Amino acid sequence: MPRAKKAADVPTDRLDEMLVRLKLSGIRDQLDNLLDEAARSNLSTRETLMMLCEREIARKDHRRIDMALKLAHFPAVKELAGFDFEAQPSIDPKQIQDLAASRWIANGENVLLLGPPGVGKTHLAIALGREAIMAGYSVQFTTAMALVAGLAKAHAEKRLDEKLLGLSKAKLLIVDELGYLPLEPDAAHHFFQLVSRRYETGAMLITSNRSVAEWGTVFADPVVATAILDRLLHHSHVLTIRGDSYRLRAKRKSGLIKSLVGDGARVGSASLRDVTGNHQPAS
Repeated sequence: MPRAKKAADVPTDRLDEMLVRLKLSGIRDQLDNLLDEAARSNLSTRETLMMLCEREIARKDHRRIDMALKLAHFPAVKELAGFDFEAQPSIDPKQIQDLAASRWIANGENVLLLGPPGVGKTHLAIALGREAIMAGYSVQFTTAMALVAGLAKAHAEKRLDEKLLGLSKAKLLIVDELGYLPLEPDAAHHFFQLVSRRYETGAMLITSNRSVAEWGTVFADPVVATAILDRLLHHSHVLTIRGDSYRLRAKRKSGLIKSLVGDGARVGSASLRDVTGNHQPAS
């Protein structure tokens, strides 16, 4: 009876070729070390195969996440673990953790984070975006000003449809800092087209320092702003953050400046009725 070949007898080049063809680069790059580890642990053939598959999946997940984070264009690294919930008691940590599960993204819903500057809206937006990537969703981050400028440029170059299509591909589109600066005259119409494209198919997360009642002013067109909000709020989670700016907290403690809590106390508290005259709860 012929003797079975040992692992060392298997042609290395042929094995490498098969692993490359099967796109198992994680196993290929670490094969000798993995087999030594399996031998030291006295793993059975089935257990060894399971370990090899687990390491390959982990390698692919790491690469996928790394690439997705680069494509998202986050301006900074922010995680939920680094958010100070005690400093912002108006935020329910359980609600944030529920959003971190990313079910709302699968359902094509929207999240609006409203509140005065410096209370952590961008931090939460990035952190929730990272959680979405971990869950397997594609994410794109942009500021409101960069978004509307890009849409206006595409419109001028007669490639608006192409631009809207590109912005519709990510499962989650994060638009940061809406309302901080005045928008271009046609921004409302371009933004409406984007929201309409993504309605019930692609989730959006928008941060703003303005209540929904002020979005008519933000877009300089109350009628179009109403249509935008009608779609955004239909399937939505609206979180209002009331509190002091993280960036100014130290100055306040030293007495250099007065608290600005009152400035943001009403941000995000309005319903769609304030814009349209018809009551539709904002959450």
